[in-house]
Amino acid sequence: MQKIIRGIHEFQENYFAEQQELFERLSKGQSPDALFITCSDSRINPNLLTQTEPGELFILRNAGNIVPPWGAANGGEGATIEYAVRVLGVKDIIVCGHTHCGAMAGLLDADSVSELPAVKRWLEHADATLSIVRDKYDDESGEELLTDTIKENVLCQIDNLRTHPSVATGLSKGSLKVHGWVYQFETGEVFAYQPHEGKFVAVTQLPEDRLGVLDAPVI
Repeated sequence: MQKIIRGIHEFQENYFAEQQELFERLSKGQSPDALFITCSDSRINPNLLTQTEPGELFILRNAGNIVPPWGAANGGEGATIEYAVRVLGVKDIIVCGHTHCGAMAGLLDADSVSELPAVKRWLEHADATLSIVRDKYDDESGEELLTDTIKENVLCQIDNLRTHPSVATGLSKGSLKVHGWVYQFETGEVFAYQPHEGKFVAVTQLPEDRLGVLDAPVI
């Protein structure tokens, strides 16, 4: 805790002092470029990863970067998505999973979360992911299976995202785009799903106009 408190002092004395004009401008309102949906895992930092400043990303985090279908849960996910799209007018939504995800490991091994009832219930929103993985990857195990589960979960959560009225409307009007990403801790790479190729491709290998836009159903 002392390290965190020291960080606050350093932020106020150094970073804030240098960026005071930015924060004064942000106090008058926000206009983020994108809604970034990712995992609560402490190893992923969306602003660091994308090199964005305060005010540029509207961030939604939870275990497993899960988006419950519209009306399936009373958590803050639906409200956050609706506010981002209808009030803030974001033009892009990114669902970003990551390698070595503990939530996805728990999804694959139900016994590991048997004494965590809240986690177990939460992971039920990824039942479609588990069903797809069992069907497509029954010959895999270990890290290979976990990595493919993480990828499939990003796509399943995007399908759930489309059930939200604000997202469905934005997609139908062409005012909103959805992207599926996976961040790899050990290399720092980000992989974007390419629907026409049916696979995740390193963002650094793609031109900006091909960053995995998923404005049509994932098949």
